[in-house]
Amino acid sequence: MRRAAVARLAAGCGFLLLLTAQAGVPTPPPASPNRPGPPAPGQPGPTPPPPPQATWMTRSSVEIRVLDKVRARSLTLKGQVGETLTFGTLSIAVKSCVVHPPDQPADAAAFLDITDPRAGAPAFHGWMFANEPFLSVFESPVYDVQLSGCGQ
Repeated sequence: MRRAAVARLAAGCGFLLLLTAQAGVPTPPPASPNRPGPPAPGQPGPTPPPPPQATWMTRSSVEIRVLDKVRARSLTLKGQVGETLTFGTLSIAVKSCVVHPPDQPADAAAFLDITDPRAGAPAFHGWMFANEPFLSVFESPVYDVQLSGCGQ
């Protein structure tokens, strides 16, 4: 009983292996080749694993929802990467469209250049995400633009 109480106290202080070795309790086996142990003093540690591969797959088409707030008119635009889509005075150049692979949470992103030739109208140049539209917003008093997704 006393040995167990000392072992519990020692575990909190980091001395468990020392006490168990003295008490005749077997210590953990040495590191195997599949599971390397800590490096020897003066030796570099194991190389960390490489980061995961890119988690986006390219697609050839895009689907964008556009709202004209003045006329209360909305439309879903579909087009190919490399095309320029138009809605009212907006020009939306689609540079890229990518999606997550099937083994990851569904999401789509598109690189868009949005311009409006009217004087003082805002422009947009960057990535727009389907699941997080608030991260990259095209702010205009007349139009709202949101990515719906990417197609094959």
